[in-house]
Amino acid sequence: MAFASQTYTTKELIGKGNPVVFGNGFSLRKEAYDAFIQMRSAAAKEGIAIHVVSSYRNYAHQNRIWERKFKRYTKQGLTPLKAIEKIIAYSTIPGTSRHHWATDIDIIDRNANYSGDVLVPDKFHGDGPFCKLREWLEKNAETYGFYIVYTDNAQRKGFKYEPWHYSYAPLSKPMLSAYRKLHLKEMLQAEKLMGSEHFNEKFINSYIDENILDINPVLLS
Repeated sequence: MAFASQTYTTKELIGKGNPVVFGNGFSLRKEAYDAFIQMRSAAAKEGIAIHVVSSYRNYAHQNRIWERKFKRYTKQGLTPLKAIEKIIAYSTIPGTSRHHWATDIDIIDRNANYSGDVLVPDKFHGDGPFCKLREWLEKNAETYGFYIVYTDNAQRKGFKYEPWHYSYAPLSKPMLSAYRKLHLKEMLQAEKLMGSEHFNEKFINSYIDENILDINPVLLS
């Protein structure tokens, strides 16, 4: 697998850059977009309509989610650290999301018969509507450079299993490598992220090890 040699800026890596993106109803970097179109076309031949629910998200988008939840949980009486722990069970800290890179996608099968929330593991297993999509991806996604990020591994920590979240490795691997060189705590506090004054070294180190790096080993540099 060939990897990009481009140098990425800090702003790009934390979702404050201005990447050139492609897509109709979704946004990906050109190389990831081209690979996705090929994958989507191949799946369509087997009756699967891959639909992107989420792709590129900038810092401001993620920050709106973060601030809304932080205010809600602290208003309910949680301490700032407890509120942060509750948020990161399901949402990334702004500036740390893989979706900032325009390399990752959350996908479903639009041809399936479904209703309600779609990004739930049960809908990808058993008699769930997206089982056919999951099985197809497990067999074919790697051919196009896409790999599941948060695997169904009982030993894995951090974010829960997400059978819908795939990453274009030829770009996301070198971006993760560059991201790991950032000083996360200082960066978040410099951005004046709500609640970041409560981040201590133990919390940051745990978040890096579990939420950022405890992913599919294939995606680690």
